[in-house]
Amino acid sequence: MLSAGVVVWPAVALALIVVGWIARFAFGENSAQLVWNGGLAIAAVPILWETVRDARRGRFATDIVATLAIVGALALGHPIAGLVVVLMKRGGEALERYAEGRASAAVRALEDAAPRMAHRIDGDQIIDMAASSVAIGDVLMIRPGELVPCDGVVTEGLSDLDTSSLTGEPIPVDAGPGTAVMSGTANGAGVLRLRATALASESQYARIVDLVRTAQSHKAPLQRMADRYAVWFTPATVLACAAAFALTGDWTRVLAILVVATPCPLILATPVAFVGGINRAARRHIIIRNGGALERLSAVTSAVFDKTGTITVGAPRIDRVRVVGGRDADLVLRLAAAVEQGSSHRLARVVVDAATDRRLVIPAASAQTEAPGQGVSGVVDGEVVRVGSRSFVLAVCSADAEALLHLEAGSVALRAYVGIGGHLAGVIEYADELRPDVPNVLRALERMGVKRLMLLSGDHAPNARMMAARAGLSDVRGDLLPEDKARLVQELMLEGEVVMMVGDGTNDAPALTQASVGVALAGHGGGITAEAADVIILRDSLTAVGDAVAIGHRTTRIAKQSIWVGLGLSALAMVWAATGGLPPVAGAMLQEVIDVAVIVNALRTVQDGQ
Repeated sequence: MLSAGVVVWPAVALALIVVGWIARFAFGENSAQLVWNGGLAIAAVPILWETVRDARRGRFATDIVATLAIVGALALGHPIAGLVVVLMKRGGEALERYAEGRASAAVRALEDAAPRMAHRIDGDQIIDMAASSVAIGDVLMIRPGELVPCDGVVTEGLSDLDTSSLTGEPIPVDAGPGTAVMSGTANGAGVLRLRATALASESQYARIVDLVRTAQSHKAPLQRMADRYAVWFTPATVLACAAAFALTGDWTRVLAILVVATPCPLILATPVAFVGGINRAARRHIIIRNGGALERLSAVTSAVFDKTGTITVGAPRIDRVRVVGGRDADLVLRLAAAVEQGSSHRLARVVVDAATDRRLVIPAASAQTEAPGQGVSGVVDGEVVRVGSRSFVLAVCSADAEALLHLEAGSVALRAYVGIGGHLAGVIEYADELRPDVPNVLRALERMGVKRLMLLSGDHAPNARMMAARAGLSDVRGDLLPEDKARLVQELMLEGEVVMMVGDGTNDAPALTQASVGVALAGHGGGITAEAADVIILRDSLTAVGDAVAIGHRTTRIAKQSIWVGLGLSALAMVWAATGGLPPVAGAMLQEVIDVAVIVNALRTVQDGQ
């Protein structure tokens, strides 16, 4: 959205030009001059003030030449030329504001999602209190489905914990006495007692909020592309004016040079091109927040990827069922699904869905019981079936050492053991699945000049290395907390790299904010991750990341092309004005023709093409 002030001035300038012409035909030349000069004087004051303010802050940008042209037009009695410059300048600013979009609300979104309540155990009483009031050493009750309000250690109870907001991993973690738990973790089906080891304000979730806030406040603003060209174009224009006056003593020629040198290509080309690029990306379900993010995409030299949900599909699936004793894998899966049907554990649905996908008939189970954080059991077809952790199943099911060695061979993120009729029957191995488009995306990024590709994961290092090998990534780090990811991104940037961070979870928010450009895969919902990012991919596809970088390259190339062509034409017009052949008003009209040419070329960014 654009503020009223941004769109008012271009409209006022255009209206003053039109009203002046009407007054000229209705009441004469003096009336027209009064309208034009009065309007230009009013419009010139804020522009002059903004230019002086920026100059005092050391920012000598494209505004200087435009301001000199406006003030010169007012002083020398050429108000129409000045109003045309006002129209151009303010119109360019409106386009630029439109391209910038809205500011990120990442910190506010994170704070809104923080744990708010805690239940302190005081003797036989349970006292509800604000999470911020919890003291170190307090014993808290964590009910099923609640967020852990502060870091602590489990003292009693068994449950499974959803740590995906912190680690990005969708597979729940079993928790029991002695398990260290971080704030922001979601409790599963069991009731836990937790001894607080840190204040809520100093716990893991609070650190994520602080990391995002710090990264936002320290992220250096991108200098406008137009201003980088103005560093040399503005002094060149001033020198040209000085030379013309020294040779001719004609202030009108100086004004004509200023008018045609007013950097319309600089002011208009970049925002028009970037608006076009942003709109083109939107058609591909890619939201780019502003032109700065689009330009940074074109300069990326290092791409850093999260693992789960980014290069993988982000949901656990059954990789395989391993059996012993000559049992049939489908039978083991079928019986396991029968007792899992009544379980509240997140992985229970995965087992049931896998059996359904294989078109297995799932029988009903009776006498079902569940031990939160450990497993489930029941009677199926007259046999007792147990599914869950190693200790849960082997507590009542026999297994020889050779069978266990066979079942536990290899590196697997998570296994569920299955016991049937008092004997260990097999294990169900869970895994995440690599996105099929990952290798093609990585190769495309390399072709576009991305020299370094890295995988950062909160998952265990062996699992991260295994998935990285499948993707074709050699630079991989595992066992990372959110602050570790942000720190590694910052280290790359300190080495001079332009870093693109791609992630999909709350745990990625600090690194997304820290990076030169953060890209969020919001196909799973987005939320806080999308708020922290510069680029949001709305479709569940990693291919869109390559598309975003390609659009950034093409948009920046066209913007620079428009700038150079426009400045070249302006330079020729400056020479013509210096010879006295181009008066100020005609120069302003010619500059508008150059503007149209620049805009038409910049609008090519909206279209598909190379």
